[in-house]
Amino acid sequence: MSAKNLLVELFVEELPPKALKKLGEAFAAALAASLKSQGLATADAVVMPFASPRRLGVHVAAVADKAADRAMQQKLMPVAVALDANGGATPALLKKLAALGADASVVPQLKRAMDGKAEALFLDNLVPGATLADGLQRAIEEALAKLPIPKVMSYQLEGGEGVRPGWTTVHFVRPAHGLVALHGADVVPISVLGLEAGRDTQGHRFEASVNPVVLRDADSYAAQLRDEGAVIASFAERRAEIVRQLGEKAAAEGLKPIDDDALLDEVTALVERPNVLLCRFEEQFLQVPAECLILTMKANQKYFPLLDGQGRLTHQFLVVSNIRPADASQVIGGNERVVRPRLADAKFFFDQDRKKPLAERVSGLDKVVYHNKLGTQGARMAQVRAVARAIGQRLGGPVLAEQADRAALLAKADLLTDMVGEFPELQGIMGGYYARHDGEPEAIAFAVEDHYKPRFAGDALPRNPVGLAVALADKLNTLCGMFGIGQIPTGDKDPFALRRHALGIIRMLIEAQLSLGLAELIGETFQALPSHLAQAHAEVNGFMKERLVGYLRDQGYSAQEVDAVVEARPNLWVEFPKRLAAVRSFAALPEASALSAANKRVGNILKKSDAGGRVAVDVAQLKEPAEAALYQALQAIAPKAEAAFSAGDHTGSLQALAALRGPVDAFFDGVMVNADDPALRANRLALLATLHAAMNRVADLSRLAA
Repeated sequence: MSAKNLLVELFVEELPPKALKKLGEAFAAALAASLKSQGLATADAVVMPFASPRRLGVHVAAVADKAADRAMQQKLMPVAVALDANGGATPALLKKLAALGADASVVPQLKRAMDGKAEALFLDNLVPGATLADGLQRAIEEALAKLPIPKVMSYQLEGGEGVRPGWTTVHFVRPAHGLVALHGADVVPISVLGLEAGRDTQGHRFEASVNPVVLRDADSYAAQLRDEGAVIASFAERRAEIVRQLGEKAAAEGLKPIDDDALLDEVTALVERPNVLLCRFEEQFLQVPAECLILTMKANQKYFPLLDGQGRLTHQFLVVSNIRPADASQVIGGNERVVRPRLADAKFFFDQDRKKPLAERVSGLDKVVYHNKLGTQGARMAQVRAVARAIGQRLGGPVLAEQADRAALLAKADLLTDMVGEFPELQGIMGGYYARHDGEPEAIAFAVEDHYKPRFAGDALPRNPVGLAVALADKLNTLCGMFGIGQIPTGDKDPFALRRHALGIIRMLIEAQLSLGLAELIGETFQALPSHLAQAHAEVNGFMKERLVGYLRDQGYSAQEVDAVVEARPNLWVEFPKRLAAVRSFAALPEASALSAANKRVGNILKKSDAGGRVAVDVAQLKEPAEAALYQALQAIAPKAEAAFSAGDHTGSLQALAALRGPVDAFFDGVMVNADDPALRANRLALLATLHAAMNRVADLSRLAA
């Protein structure tokens, strides 16, 4: 057996650019994994993926031409069935051996071993290792079957030896026209998608110096494609080259390209030989909001807008061309001509939209269906206004309530503008621009712009209290409304992004430090909705609790710490960070473990007791010294802990409880809680209930017990 490097390439028509990176990685990973599982490549073999607009490829280091033979023990059948009374082979055993290519001569070498409750016969066999031709055939078929293809095409083979043209249908992401399989310098005889493997591939459509490119061996693939085919086959290398050229061209003008990884990946998937060129458009278009110009350049033309040192959009942009002519002026001029109508459309939409104030568009929302079970956008925004106004009242009194109401009234009006109709991604953003144009106060304009925030994990929160009020009301309305009609996220399905809405609500309450009770907010939201939707109230509360636990765990807190605080059910979620910090500090104390265990024990005792509602301790009934000592300790320590808690010092509150360890330990060592005397038993349970209440103000400390 000899090991050589392996190169496999599938040459196809232009692949979908947004999927190319994933397709290339999946093809390489699946093919290499299959070779490794068959023993043709080692587990640590280096795998290099290749992906360009017209090819998927992979280079795998040190692939054997034949896998090593494998020893395998195969179960035959129970001894009682395999051997007769004299120990000879039965016809059943002989038939089984014949099917495996053996005969009666191997019977003496068969091994006996227990298989469950019965003894069975086993045959030691040597399984020949797969040849590279067979193993690679299996690997490429598996790799193609596992490709995450966005949409499969069906096409007919053109014909060839043994194939009538138009009679054989193939299903793949794009029509395939070439297959390369080289083990070192040798072609591996495999076939797939109606193609036979060879060593020829195609270079750049226009700039290859040789076509086809005849590959010498597996290791010369990337270099030959670059030098002879004018193609950078590696996706990562091509992307890095684009980044380098973008930075170089922008720096020469004292500017920087916009940062957009998704755009960079898409452009990398569109070109084989990147050539970055500087272009310009008329400065008059800069009167249009930058977001509009940037979006139209990125989404429609795949251009990279350029920003100045202050982050402002300039009238220059970069285009990544797939050709390198000696004179690039025609390419530059062509791109400048193409972008001009797009920018002119954006300017037209912007100018037309401003002729009608947002307030005059609000009535049109009554004709826009939000959801067939939830009514129109107009009805929905009336509900949002009610909740936003209530939130504003709590956060800032009548003035903020009026501002929140006004912002909520205007928040969705930009859905009826031409600009948002063309670019839905600009909803909210354009509303902010139009609100300013209409003379609305800056606080209202910011709120209209920000009320969708946070749109995704890590996104900024609304910038002012008005925006926070409207954003909270909007997200709560969506969440409660969708739960009310049964549109609950399941598994990986969340078509209305309710998990994202829930996270946004949590982030605003905690990170913006809003003194608002979520339970009350959810209740007010359901009150604004049709009454029959309120049946989902408990489900919404449970869903929010689940998302809260996930959010807090993502902040670096342990499951025990999070459970301890969440189970305490604080009304104001803004308290969670302080309570978690307090729990972490408490857990570091030497007394923490014993007190947590004792708290758990107290909780279990109280759950099983029949003490009813009695909470007062009768001092005269404290018969044992240990219970009297615990009562005295509580009288001294509990007020200090409560005072610290009331002052917002949760850490101090928990640390004050550390002094209870001695009295608590002594109580459980020397006092029988479930005494025969009912009055004595009830008094001791009341003492424990007092202890339990004092210990669990900040968090349920029993959750910290191991």
